[in-house]
Amino acid sequence: MAKRGYRGRVLGWAAALAVGGSAFGLGGCDPTVRTSLLSGLEATTSALTDTLVTAFFLSLQDDTSTTDTTALTGQTP
Repeated sequence: MAKRGYRGRVLGWAAALAVGGSAFGLGGCDPTVRTSLLSGLEATTSALTDTLVTAFFLSLQDDTSTTDTTALTGQTP
């Protein structure tokens, strides 16, 4: 693993605190706004996960467009 400098470590910690701390800041929000925000985040995360999993499995499949069709049909070129 590559070592990061002091500035990189500080920026990493600051980003983690900003993202992680934002969920705790919702406690003071209007319940309607909080519910709307959380349901939107849930839907977005679910859609992103589905997309990434589908893309992963599609990348594992053979690409039939590059397959030699003469080998599949038994015909000689």
